[in-house]
Amino acid sequence: MARISIYDSTLRDGAQAQGISYSVEDKLKIVERLDALGVGYIEAGNPGSNPKDLEFFARAATLRLANARIIAFGATRKVGIDAGEDANLRSLLKAGTSAIAIFGKSWDYQVQEILRTTLDENLAMIGDTIRHLKRHGKEVVFDAEHFFDGYKANAEYALKTLAAAVDAGADTICLCDTNGGSFPHEVFDLTSVVCQRFPRVAVGIHCHNDSDMAVANSIRAVQAGATQVQGTINGLGERCGNANLCSIIPNLQLKLGLECIPDEAMRHLTSVARSVSEIANMLPNDKAPYVGSHAFAHKGGMHIDAVVKNPISYEHVNPDQVGNTRRVLMSEVAGRSTLMARINAIDASIGKESPETVRIVDKLKELEHEGYQFEAAESSFELVVRKMLGRYTPFFELVEFKVIVSEPCINEVNSSVIIKVRVGDQEVLTVAEGDGPVNALDRAARKALERLYPAIGEIRLTDYKVRVLDSDKASAAKVRVLVESTDGRESWTTIGVSTDIINASWQALVDAMEYKLMRDQETLRDAR
Repeated sequence: MARISIYDSTLRDGAQAQGISYSVEDKLKIVERLDALGVGYIEAGNPGSNPKDLEFFARAATLRLANARIIAFGATRKVGIDAGEDANLRSLLKAGTSAIAIFGKSWDYQVQEILRTTLDENLAMIGDTIRHLKRHGKEVVFDAEHFFDGYKANAEYALKTLAAAVDAGADTICLCDTNGGSFPHEVFDLTSVVCQRFPRVAVGIHCHNDSDMAVANSIRAVQAGATQVQGTINGLGERCGNANLCSIIPNLQLKLGLECIPDEAMRHLTSVARSVSEIANMLPNDKAPYVGSHAFAHKGGMHIDAVVKNPISYEHVNPDQVGNTRRVLMSEVAGRSTLMARINAIDASIGKESPETVRIVDKLKELEHEGYQFEAAESSFELVVRKMLGRYTPFFELVEFKVIVSEPCINEVNSSVIIKVRVGDQEVLTVAEGDGPVNALDRAARKALERLYPAIGEIRLTDYKVRVLDSDKASAAKVRVLVESTDGRESWTTIGVSTDIINASWQALVDAMEYKLMRDQETLRDAR
């Protein structure tokens, strides 16, 4: 297969997304995951921009990476100075990476109005910078910033900037759709022009997603001859984000037969996507192609029936190929086949007409009538089925809890919870405070149980939703609480229903903890 070099910018362009601030430890964790995934380059930031990046490059130099090369990123030399005197270039060399990415202007407007210099001086800046880095033995990637807009405005000059980079010894020239406004046919046509004009140098593509075209544009560039694709995990990036490598990699490799990462690494794509979201402290995009929790979720009865018979009826790839899982959603439109698929995943010996199935169906109807909605809380449904089949033993039992709410709030604490739980023959009593009764209850439960079950400390609540089910009863209304949790490897959602919001929350929190403990127990048993 033809080889496409994957160039990841999650640590640099991804860090420019609103709400993201990586620590050095965060960046090192992401490097490890990207290296294991098999990407070729990890663009890690500008070592001259802040002390945190300086520390990162120093520590990254000690890493033993199997697949990826760390690449430092910076600008061409400043206007009117010698490359050897440029502080930014000195920082890039000091970072000690074997490869460096340099961005320079390819749009005449940007040169004259933003840099406030001449077109010739910009060409000199590009050439001088790259020659300086090549004299120090560096591999150089030249990012032609605003290339597509620049070509449309002044094709001759945009190509001159590439020629200046190539003549100076650039190893790769990367075409940047910096404003994210180009269309796939434009990217294909202009990439074809560049590949024909500069046949002896690698051509890359770097797309932003402002027109929701970044993935399509990247793929069209590859079809036009580009051999390097830049992007980020989950499409993280400034404004609307960058090209999403979690879509680009499987599209190129599984659909077009182009080698991007090792085949065995493709099965870790979903876990990498979720771990990066966790490290970045961002909610995963459930609807993301390939790696989202909804990507292989089936709800309609006809769809589910067809998928059970043959998954290709409604799945364009096997979810196992990208490390994702097929999900058959529980709902009023799902049908009996849906229920059987979930039951048989727990006990394959049970049939459609067995007494166990009848009892589970009746229980499901009863719970749905009470307000439970298992389409969005499959983990709680699995626990219900396991309990009814006698295939589950609770890890702990609530004896009682008491909630005290005090106002006004002092130092973001207005609630206290006293909780007593029983684990086997042992009773544990503890107290915790929190910002609201649910937060206090969550903290108290963790405090009581983490000593006996350390894995509970891995759980992080990522979402909490409350829905009033019968608003006509005003403050006595029944509520549904959905809690989404993650341990950094997988996510799950649990449910509670009650006229008491704290009790409903407790039900969901208990299921979240018990589901985690059950999954860990099964993983350990399978490993044996």
